[in-house]
Amino acid sequence: MLGKLQTLLYFVVALMIAPLVGCGDDDNDGPMNPGSTSKTFRVTITNTSGDFDFPVSGAFSVPVGAAEAGAIGPGQAYEFRVGATPGQALSFATMMVQSNDLFFAPDGDGIALFDGSDNAISGNVTDQIQLWDAGTEMNEEPGLGVNQAPRQAGENTGADDADNTVRLVSDAFTYPAVGDMIEVTITHEGGNTFLVRIENVSSVGTLVTSTNEMLAVPMAPGIFVVHAGANPYFTAGSPDAGDGLEALAEDGSAAGLAAYLGTMTGIGTPFAPGVWAVHTTDGPFFDDNVAYRGNGIEALAEDGDPAALSTAVMSRAGIEASGVFNTPTGAAGPGALTPGATYVFEFDASDGDRLSLATMFVQSNDLFVAPDDMGIDLYAGGSALSGDITAMFALWDAGTEANQWPGAGPDQAPRQAGANTGAADADNIVRLVDDEYDYPDLDDVIRIDIEVVP
Repeated sequence: MLGKLQTLLYFVVALMIAPLVGCGDDDNDGPMNPGSTSKTFRVTITNTSGDFDFPVSGAFSVPVGAAEAGAIGPGQAYEFRVGATPGQALSFATMMVQSNDLFFAPDGDGIALFDGSDNAISGNVTDQIQLWDAGTEMNEEPGLGVNQAPRQAGENTGADDADNTVRLVSDAFTYPAVGDMIEVTITHEGGNTFLVRIENVSSVGTLVTSTNEMLAVPMAPGIFVVHAGANPYFTAGSPDAGDGLEALAEDGSAAGLAAYLGTMTGIGTPFAPGVWAVHTTDGPFFDDNVAYRGNGIEALAEDGDPAALSTAVMSRAGIEASGVFNTPTGAAGPGALTPGATYVFEFDASDGDRLSLATMFVQSNDLFVAPDDMGIDLYAGGSALSGDITAMFALWDAGTEANQWPGAGPDQAPRQAGANTGAADADNIVRLVDDEYDYPDLDDVIRIDIEVVP
């Protein structure tokens, strides 16, 4: 994935190298507030995002149409959405409530979300769901056991299972067919986003006990995870790893396992070559909550191409200096900023000058990191700015391309067939990102420092 991105960015940078030769601290240099003393500043942009085992994970707990969390009975369902790319699969787990420690889940490989030709799947996948024994509590007859959730005095009250391995349920009791209890449907909604529906299809009488009680089979809140490797939260034939599966399978408590998976879930994103400017007027790159200008912010935010924006900024009134940062520290040539790498640039500025910079959040359609349209005061309070200034930046939506699931969208730079391939955004306003997707906190993926050069 990153190789494709690097190729795209190298191609973009190759096209812009000629017009940008010499575009740095000296470009657009003018009398920086004559009469004041200028200082040299150094800015370091560090990619602090990490590598994660899972791109997406979470918990489902609120039945469709309900106002609060709870189990699902006959005719009720849980729904959730995930984003994924070819080669990734979905796993989930939900407790069979009329049991001691049984849960519904696919096997360790999960449910492939794309076929062998990388086409997204849609349809009923119940045939890939099985009933598993967590191996943490001795089984009792389903629907009658005094240590099962509907009847137990408290959580975790049953005797230990003599076989502590996670396995397909196999004991002396009789269980309904999986398809008579649960139905799982996956619907591809476009943009590599999938809607998952887990429906309780049992009815009173699906489970018949030895005492002729006629019962339905409730299911409890559970977890989901998108993964590329096998066995994201259990391994068949091995003991439970102690990461929260026991609480989910015995008591319908998904919080612990969801939290564990969450520690390994995230978006590791590159950042692209960008533009910086020292200025005395507002809006060198964009105006907040105003339609984007035809000044190159689109190419920067969608494709990591800073050339057009850099050219436009150079001719804008109030620009004291501007330039492009495109080569990671120690690299042989221009390229994307991968985790752990840094871009560094320097400039001179005087009291009254402000700094703006913009760099693409690459795992997106058209998002970029920048301060607001006023920029950052380099001499706030009369002293030269120094230190970590990440808090002065935000994640912006350029309003030029419709957003897709971050890290999964097929029209995002690491996956798109070419530049500028996505559908237009229905809202062409440059704004702080605000959509239905989850994004990492900015200070978890990037750090921006400034210092005065001695």
